[in-house]
Amino acid sequence: MTRTPPLPAARPARHRWPALALLCAAFFMVALDGQIVILALPSIQTDLGLDASALQWVLSAYLLGFGGLLLLAGRVADLLGHRRLFLAGVVLFLLSSLACGLAGNGGALIAARVVQGVSAAVLSPTALALVTTTFAEGPERNRALAIWTGTGAFGATAALLVGGVLTDVLGWQWIFFINVPVAVAMLALPPVLLRESRATGPGGFDVGGAVTSTTAFVLIIFAVVEVPTSGWTGPRTIIALAAAVLLLALFVLIERRAKAPLVPPRLFANGPLVGGNLLMVLVGMLLLGFNVIVSLYAQQVLHFTPVIFGLGTLAYALMDLLSANLTGSFIARIGHRAVAVGGMALFAVGSLLMTGVSADGSYFGDLFWGLLVFGTAVGTTFVAATVAALTGVREEDAGLASGISNMAFWIGGALGTAVVSSVAVAFTHGPGPAALTTGFQAAFWACFACAALGVLVALALPGRGRG
Repeated sequence: MTRTPPLPAARPARHRWPALALLCAAFFMVALDGQIVILALPSIQTDLGLDASALQWVLSAYLLGFGGLLLLAGRVADLLGHRRLFLAGVVLFLLSSLACGLAGNGGALIAARVVQGVSAAVLSPTALALVTTTFAEGPERNRALAIWTGTGAFGATAALLVGGVLTDVLGWQWIFFINVPVAVAMLALPPVLLRESRATGPGGFDVGGAVTSTTAFVLIIFAVVEVPTSGWTGPRTIIALAAAVLLLALFVLIERRAKAPLVPPRLFANGPLVGGNLLMVLVGMLLLGFNVIVSLYAQQVLHFTPVIFGLGTLAYALMDLLSANLTGSFIARIGHRAVAVGGMALFAVGSLLMTGVSADGSYFGDLFWGLLVFGTAVGTTFVAATVAALTGVREEDAGLASGISNMAFWIGGALGTAVVSSVAVAFTHGPGPAALTTGFQAAFWACFACAALGVLVALALPGRGRG
């Protein structure tokens, strides 16, 4: 069976650290935009007159475009060139961000958010592939990967801080307009800082695998996003998931026979990659599910404004950033498995602290310590899962492997949002702060159960995976 020829071995690039700063900025914006709308949703609903279902899609449309296209985008970047696809993603990101901010109705905003998610699906795997081809294998690359993944984790937690302040001070449109100057800078710098990398020699493209996998993952995300509205046993959910399973089965058959498979079967023999991506699904579930529920509790029960709660998440974001930057050295000493176990245990402790939230609570009495522990868990586990997922991956598979890792995170995020929202609704009996608090407590217990499962997955990661 033929396969895509390998990329040339990475060698130290002259401007590698400025290049890393550029790539980290791209990943930060991708992670930020996935959740920056959370605190802006009430303002968007008022201005555009959206019902609850349409409002949910303002958040989830990004996940649909992002998670559904990541696998395809990663392989296309390997074939056509990582820098070329990175620049195309930046252009699309700029235009879609402008369209989001200028949207005059719900339909236009949701459509623009889908396109914004597609641009993120192009940017994320190409940026990570460029990191791996800019830094030669060894301590420098490990450090670069730790910085890169830590930046993404920080973007995900900082979304509440940035989104809350921008919404209250400038208006919800500016959570999208803020991307424009960043995108312009990202367009000017790649020709100077980044060198092109791609698979060399003759190759091919697996059309059947691309169509079946992309459609399957879009259906999976669509199904879990619709769960709070249609339920887990609703016809739309069941039909979408059944169709996704059939398409994934067809995808496996196609990959076994394809001359140039979209996902080479050898990747499934990489134990750390498989385990790391299972862990990444759980990290996505915990991070996005937690952010949605804690934001709802702060606004609906404690009656915090977006800017007040956004500023209140500063400790959450800072602990994420600090732990992510320290995790690389811990992995080098004790391995990614031990670090992942510790990170998931912190997720469990943070979730357990949040189960005690009260209807007449306060920031320091009910939120602060849970946010502090949860932020530490995010930075620690995100880096450990990423390192595990990229362990032993060939350079010619860099874009694809990073696409799989990011796809796992965002599919987990969509699933986590659906699960905690469903649990919160199921345990909320009647109106009022007390009833809402009971539902939110149950949702935090769901986060605890997910974290406990994550500890078991982390314990099962193959090898110590040091450095």
